[in-house]
Amino acid sequence: MRGVPPERIRDLNGAPVRRDGRYVLYWMIAARRSGHSFALDRAAALSRETGRPLLVLEALRCGHPFASDRLHRFVLDGMAENARAFRKAGVGFHPYVEAAPGAGKGLLEALAASACAVVTDDFPAFFLPSMVAAAGRRLGVRLEAVDGNGLLPMRAAPRVFHTAASFRRFLQGDLPGHLGRFPSPRPLAARWLAGARLPPGVARRWPAAPPRLLAAGPAALAALPIDHGVQPAPARGGSREGSAVLRRFLSERLARYGERNHPDAEAASGLSPWLHFGHVSAHQVFAALARRERWAPARLAPKPNGSREGWWGMGPAAEAFLDELVTWRELGFNMASKRDDAGAFGSLPPWAHETLGKHAGDRRERVYSLHDLEAARTHDPIWNAAQTELVREGRIQNYLRMLWGKKILEWTRAPEEALAVMLRLNDRWALDGRDPSSLSGIFWVLGRYDRPWGPERPVFGRVRYMSSEAARRKLRMKAYLARYGGP
Repeated sequence: MRGVPPERIRDLNGAPVRRDGRYVLYWMIAARRSGHSFALDRAAALSRETGRPLLVLEALRCGHPFASDRLHRFVLDGMAENARAFRKAGVGFHPYVEAAPGAGKGLLEALAASACAVVTDDFPAFFLPSMVAAAGRRLGVRLEAVDGNGLLPMRAAPRVFHTAASFRRFLQGDLPGHLGRFPSPRPLAARWLAGARLPPGVARRWPAAPPRLLAAGPAALAALPIDHGVQPAPARGGSREGSAVLRRFLSERLARYGERNHPDAEAASGLSPWLHFGHVSAHQVFAALARRERWAPARLAPKPNGSREGWWGMGPAAEAFLDELVTWRELGFNMASKRDDAGAFGSLPPWAHETLGKHAGDRRERVYSLHDLEAARTHDPIWNAAQTELVREGRIQNYLRMLWGKKILEWTRAPEEALAVMLRLNDRWALDGRDPSSLSGIFWVLGRYDRPWGPERPVFGRVRYMSSEAARRKLRMKAYLARYGGP
């Protein structure tokens, strides 16, 4: 068991640890895994400190607007794997799946009533921040939220960074002090964690999900009050599958990571769904890459240089990947953790807000409804292919995801509508939606983290323009278009 850096722990209610509790409760809501988790490490430390075993609650709500067969099955895959891991370790684990909206109300309070303390995950997006804040107000026992989102603790950044370049310079100065503090790969080996039991009556009122439900077959999903129009994606959830994707990326794709913009190259990592649902951690990914590169901290550049390459002391492909995994991914967490309005149109930089407003009334050559966009019914075969990939696979190829958003801005009546459409399509269909990183990509379309560009154009103003014609000229995508329906 490893100690958790204090800057990763946030006290949510100021309540004391209750020494006469029956167990320490870990309320698993974002880091849905049994290792490489600072939150699990913190819960294990409190278990040792109090001399009480650990009880883990992993719950799945059905009442949020994007609950669907796709998202439920991905989470249930991980939940089934967690059930096996905790059972093998003898650690109490309660997998709960709501059968109706609001059916889980009262479960956390019932378990917290017998707890020494409650530990949860600090994830700054979707409904999780408000849910955790509300729990802090309700619970009479200490509630801590633990940040395991990235290599840099969110609270270590002193402000919101508005460009990747400025954030990169800060990272290079501050991150070395955090690279020696990683979560434990196997925290369940601690013997004092075992033996917790549910309080009387909890299992009757909020029964554990049976194996049939955890298997997430069609019949089990059909019985839940969720969106059955969003079918499961081919990808399966869980830490085992996420770790396999990581291994395949490092062995088969990393060497050609520089070609990732070309759809036919299939050179991107593909890790974002497992990172989003917490089935793998950024620390786990970094550690695996560092082993492959035979890297040690001594290889870091002696001074921050702000460059995208050369600072880590790894190969060019590895450094390019780390700029995505660390700089760009954690830039989104920086914004989401420090601004409550990170998902609102008003959070755009002033220059983008001004130029989009100036051109909001410009004539659009084409305007498509949400229904037609969702069904990939536009005149543009490249855009249709990207939307088809999203609906079919739960993802969009990296470069085309940016083009996808730019065309939505061009084909909707106003920039505010474009934002609403992008969020709706991404959050409903993407396995990695509802995430600070996906918010970054969507808001980049509208100017966040970018600069003014010329010439000034209709609709876009000085926001960066992208076209399908240029993409067709620059990118290899013949096989991609054949796969997803384009000519």
